[in-house]
Amino acid sequence: MGLFNRKPKLPPADRPPLAAEERVLAWAGVGNGEGDGVVVASNLGLWLPGRGHRLGWHDVLKAVWSGRELTVTPAERVAERDGYLVVADGPAETYLLLDPGELPHQVRARVTRSVAYTAHQPVPGGAARIAARRVPGVDGLTWTVRYDPGTPVDDEAVTAETDHLVGAARAATTPADV
Repeated sequence: MGLFNRKPKLPPADRPPLAAEERVLAWAGVGNGEGDGVVVASNLGLWLPGRGHRLGWHDVLKAVWSGRELTVTPAERVAERDGYLVVADGPAETYLLLDPGELPHQVRARVTRSVAYTAHQPVPGGAARIAARRVPGVDGLTWTVRYDPGTPVDDEAVTAETDHLVGAARAATTPADV
């Protein structure tokens, strides 16, 4: 794409209420048959039609680009434990992007960049994905655990093993000179 083929600026009416340090990286119009809307990627997260707030990059569990549609699965907080959050898949949201431009690339790059550590580990009766994410404006990493379907999440042995696994992962990712 040459210098003179740049995408037009985001129309003011479609501009989300950006924070002072936030800037638009890419955007695309949505064609969902229910009226107009835009998906806006900023340095801090993703603005989706119908949401009055930004979904931070660290809160995107999955983002899939089909070549026409962007499907975003947000994290839903289930519980707060000592040093980490338990999250689950929120309802997936799919958007048909009429002229995607750089948006799918920015979403992939930003979600990927937010992940500092990830490992899928067995726990009693199931398994869990342990992840550490970078959150803009927050020092250090934010730790989350997403249990596989069918894992007995409220079981004491599962909680104890999860605490142990998160502790070991934190120790392995903390620089020795801190």
